[in-house]
Amino acid sequence: MRICYLDAFSGISGDMTVGALADAGADSEALLAGLQSLETGATFRFEKTKRRGVAATKFHVEGGETRRHRHLSHILTMIRRAALPDRVKGNAEAVFTRLGEAEAAVHGVPIEKVHFHEVGAVDSIADIVGACLGFDLVGAEAIQSSPLNVGSGTVLTEHGVLPVPAPATAALLRGKPIYSRGPEKELTTPTGAALAATLAESFGALPPMRITASGYGAGGQDFTEQANVLRVIVGEASGAEEATTVTVIEANIDDSTPEVLGYALDRLMEAGALDASLSPLIMKKNRPGTLLRAIANTERREEVAQVVFEETSTLGVRMYQAERRVLARRFVEVETAYGKIRIKVSDAGNFAPEYEDCRKAALASGVPLQRVLSEAAYCYLKNT
Repeated sequence: MRICYLDAFSGISGDMTVGALADAGADSEALLAGLQSLETGATFRFEKTKRRGVAATKFHVEGGETRRHRHLSHILTMIRRAALPDRVKGNAEAVFTRLGEAEAAVHGVPIEKVHFHEVGAVDSIADIVGACLGFDLVGAEAIQSSPLNVGSGTVLTEHGVLPVPAPATAALLRGKPIYSRGPEKELTTPTGAALAATLAESFGALPPMRITASGYGAGGQDFTEQANVLRVIVGEASGAEEATTVTVIEANIDDSTPEVLGYALDRLMEAGALDASLSPLIMKKNRPGTLLRAIANTERREEVAQVVFEETSTLGVRMYQAERRVLARRFVEVETAYGKIRIKVSDAGNFAPEYEDCRKAALASGVPLQRVLSEAAYCYLKNT
């Protein structure tokens, strides 16, 4: 699978995304032709530049219609009439719809009544459509992203001076991992947030891949603290999840029963936790208690944390990021005296009979579980 990873260490905007994809090898002529088919009257060009010594590509939109206020339906009509691949049209429509939902929530109006201001301008339409076309041109089958650096301070908008992240940006990134580092500037714009929130399948560490291309898209300013660029990395998935970023959710509990805590573990796994455990500990005032720990993908952390609050007596949880390393694995089915059993096999050669298969076989045959486990392991080794 071909992955495009968004490394937003200095934030993300629409023009940075288009520039980065062109820098990574997206056909610039095809990009320009696709954008011209929107018939906005604007001209588009790419400029080779540098940000803090890093060579990057800057995407420019010049001229075009002066009309700035558009409804979502107007923008979707422009996209559907353009000479673009269906996948690009679908992604662009999804991004604008997501943006419209965020604007509607911020202003408290139905989505069909939302007036797109900054994001309805020609440059923002070109940024979003150009980014979707760029992803298609680099052959991205999956898009993943780092946590987003949103910046800090304030930003001047048509609604006046607003704090960073702007309300629409904050709404778009609800449940996504963000942080603030560097200059007091808006580093992640609503268009950039909409692209990442809509198209990225996950947010976390760089996925395991064999890199085939990388590119840098330049932002409008050159900061002293860091290179104002978005990096995209394109490559083929290596098949192993060697390193992923996960969130650890913990709580010390001294006033719940074993039945409640055992039930909470089941609920946590059902909610999407990668793992959940209970450990005994001595708490303040020398009280015996329990450490409840759950591990979740970053995008599922809020759901998992909510289950902890719902199913236990704790009034607070600790949440922090950790790196998780996992070997690639596959299943091999073996025929045993007790029926077919799946064997989990890692790339390193380690293996283990699948517990649920062995449990069911043991109950069905009336033999001890340990005997089924041993039989499954023997049959696997005999056939390898």
